[in-house]
Amino acid sequence: MEGGSSRAELLCAVEAIRSSDVVEARVQLITGLGELELRERSDIAFAVESLVCILHKAIVQVATKFLKPTLCGGLTPFLTLGAQASIWCKKHLQMTIMSMEESQEEEHCMMFYGLLLDVLTFCSASFTALVQYPSLADNTLMNVLESSLLEQLNLTKDSLLGTEGIQSVSSEIVKVAHTVINSVVKLCEDYCQSGNHLRERSEKDLSTTDTEGAGDINYVANMAKHTVEKLCELGTIAASGGGTLVSILNITWKGVVTLLQIGKAALEVNFNVADIILTLISLANESLRCAAENWSLLKESISQAGARRSFVPVKFYLVNAVKIASLYPCQSYGVHRQLTHCALMIANTKIQMCHEEHLKIASEVLSELLDQTSMNLFNSLLNSDEVNQEMKFEILDCLFRDETYIDENSNAINCTKAVDKIFSANSKVMFRTRIPSLGRILLLACLLRSSHDIEGDVRLGITRKLGWLFDILVHEEVYPSILSMTIPQLYGTKKTPELVWETVFALLIHSLKSFMIVAYSSTAWGEVEAFLLDNFFHPHFLCWEIIMELWCFMMRYAETDVVNDVIDKLCLCLKSVASVEAVFVDDSSLRKVARSINMLVSCGTTSVADRVYNFVTSGGVSLSSSVMNVALLAEGFSLNLLSDNLRGIAKQRIISAYDEFIGGFSSMLLNACPSRLLGAPLFVLCASLPSLQVAESDVDEKTVKFLADILQSCTHSPENVASDICSKLLGQTLAIVSNMTHLYACNGMDKVIMKLQNLFITRPLAADAKLYQCKVDLALFMAGLGHIEIEERDECPKSTAIWELYHMLLREQHWALTHLAIKAFGHFAARTSCNQLWRFVPQNAALSYDLSQGNEANEERFMSEFKKFLEKEVALLKTFPCTEQLQMLRKEALILKVTTQKSQNIDVEAIRHERAELICENRSNKKRKVPDEISKGVELLQSGLKVISDGLSLWEKTEACPSELHDKFLVNFSCLKDVITHLAGLAHID
Repeated sequence: MEGGSSRAELLCAVEAIRSSDVVEARVQLITGLGELELRERSDIAFAVESLVCILHKAIVQVATKFLKPTLCGGLTPFLTLGAQASIWCKKHLQMTIMSMEESQEEEHCMMFYGLLLDVLTFCSASFTALVQYPSLADNTLMNVLESSLLEQLNLTKDSLLGTEGIQSVSSEIVKVAHTVINSVVKLCEDYCQSGNHLRERSEKDLSTTDTEGAGDINYVANMAKHTVEKLCELGTIAASGGGTLVSILNITWKGVVTLLQIGKAALEVNFNVADIILTLISLANESLRCAAENWSLLKESISQAGARRSFVPVKFYLVNAVKIASLYPCQSYGVHRQLTHCALMIANTKIQMCHEEHLKIASEVLSELLDQTSMNLFNSLLNSDEVNQEMKFEILDCLFRDETYIDENSNAINCTKAVDKIFSANSKVMFRTRIPSLGRILLLACLLRSSHDIEGDVRLGITRKLGWLFDILVHEEVYPSILSMTIPQLYGTKKTPELVWETVFALLIHSLKSFMIVAYSSTAWGEVEAFLLDNFFHPHFLCWEIIMELWCFMMRYAETDVVNDVIDKLCLCLKSVASVEAVFVDDSSLRKVARSINMLVSCGTTSVADRVYNFVTSGGVSLSSSVMNVALLAEGFSLNLLSDNLRGIAKQRIISAYDEFIGGFSSMLLNACPSRLLGAPLFVLCASLPSLQVAESDVDEKTVKFLADILQSCTHSPENVASDICSKLLGQTLAIVSNMTHLYACNGMDKVIMKLQNLFITRPLAADAKLYQCKVDLALFMAGLGHIEIEERDECPKSTAIWELYHMLLREQHWALTHLAIKAFGHFAARTSCNQLWRFVPQNAALSYDLSQGNEANEERFMSEFKKFLEKEVALLKTFPCTEQLQMLRKEALILKVTTQKSQNIDVEAIRHERAELICENRSNKKRKVPDEISKGVELLQSGLKVISDGLSLWEKTEACPSELHDKFLVNFSCLKDVITHLAGLAHID
């Protein structure tokens, strides 16, 4: 009980001493402590420590009263006091935090924290006083100042680290720490400027050497360098402190940037810029990683406010890193791999979020806050004059490297594992998914879009990376995402930004177009143009589509002379590859050139379309002109693009040639002159119908009669060239009839239907592959039968023929023919007056079978699948692809990749050399063979010569005295005989 009384008396005495403001009274109270009987060691320690704290607090308070800015050089004692007080507080801070666990020490701890706050405030006031009167002449002051700054910042760091253990005064410590840091930054800033003035004076007065001035500048440089290092440590601590240290985080890193900026301009301080940038990058990466990991475990959607809370700190770190990299580009180049790696991780995180439905809002916020900032990480180096071209190209090589590390089983990776790989420090581990390749593509697209802010030599380097882009696009893991994945992109201005979701393909097209505009007026245009020309016939269709879209863009906005020059060259190219054999081969060079010309023409003016059409028809009725005409129209050349006058002329030509062809057609002509382009007028009309307004009187019953004749010829034609031509004529005619619905009401239609039944049902198609291809056009023809009346009875031959034809089409199991057959039947069912539609569906229709088993047909299954098909035809497209669609795209990409590699591995020079050797060998070993048409024509001439010879002999027998006319005939006949004999020798005909 006596010990408790002594303890209580001690606490009362300490409190009385602490609260006393009169010095004499405080001395008397301290003297009175000696009269207390303290037996416990803890009580004695408490009394001593309390007296020390009271003493220090009193000293600081007194020093604060005398601290004035006007003291100038007299501030040295105050700085010394502040440094010593900081050292003492730093030494006792950790011990005090640990003693907080003991309740009896709480009073002393609160007393110490009060002293800590007073010391921090006193030192801050000392620095503020020096700000107004910075002095470089006092060496003693400079030494003390540097030491005081470091000790004060060390105490501030330890105080912030201990805020978690001292919640009662944590907010006061944060406020005072903010004041300290602010005063330190301002003090260093003023001293740096004073050092700059001193250096400028010494540089002007070159006749004198001021060693003391040089020493003062070194003092300031060291002070700035050490202060920046301490501020970085404080900024790192604040980054891990959560929301309570936001103000410290803000002022420390802003202070770092300010001192780096002034230090470079004034003193050329050798800051460790690389480590500072790496610190900021690591803080950004860690914040991004934590957010991605937390969200990967959630299933509910992330709110916009939650996403902003996670991404705003990341942007803060990156903005400061960009500022520092812009100030020190050469030093920052040493960490360019880490900068580009950070930008790539942000792009990869965005892609990963786009794959998760509940992270769509987060991906939008990321695009808004981090897209441009991450691009600025390396743009700050690419746009710097201090970084040479070789270094800039090295940065681009680091961003868009040739090698990729892609795991084909990346689809099996769950979201958490994907996050781990994205934020892996080992780049090769991260690159074992398809995401990094897509991330690099996004970075390239953003770089292309912002190319107007990039220097000319960098544009040249970017142009050389377009080939890398095409190499990546053909990969089977990248190709599906390019076509199917949508990502958020920010468009518009800073004042009115607009967030748009678009496919990666659309983003690439837009970015490449933007780059074309910028590159056109720079030295990079030559390489851009070479890239467009080199890939004009790229074997991969996706790359070809991109190239053609860029050419079309140029056609819309380029000068007329440029457009005409391109069109003229393409037309000459079209003429050089024109051949009868290639006109019906979809993948031939002729059709590829025609396809390209049509795409360009569709984007040009009317004069461009007129220019192409006039070139193609300038040869009149020549074979080359017909071939080019058919090829262009087969690839979709629209006559609506022509001027009114030329369109009328074209229509008249097409209709006249068509009427002349079907009016003079006969099976004898087919066998006598089996040219593959025999039906050119028919092909031209069929291809031009979508863009040509044809009156019913222009295509009348003669077409139905012609169709019946073609069907007859197909039935009796042997397997030869004539059969191939017959099949093509049949397909084109069926397509024409399907487009001209009034022809279904003609008298000969019943006969045509019966002949179709005889050809496709009675005749085995397995032996006739050419006729099998006509099923595509047959499906179109059958769809139009809904416009005619059909009797629903078994005795009607026409109805039976239609049922059997539909049975044949609906039994087709090839996916393309199945689709066409179902579409045709749907069109027919929607327009026919027949009620018994079940008659048109066979029991073994393709859609009747179970997809997984494939061995059981069911009529109900057919109707269910048929209903689904009709609903899909009118449904809105789903923008988010399913797993099956992605798998199909992946398989398709693999096939296209193999085809592309084969095309690119062809040795053109070797083939050209072999072909030249073969031509020389053929010329030396055998005579050149003439076309079959010439040989047959010469044979006809020889037959006619024999008939004339027989007629002359008969003429001589009937006339006793030959007349003058007879003699003239003999002379001319002899000359004609010599000419024909010579022609027969050239044609190698006996």
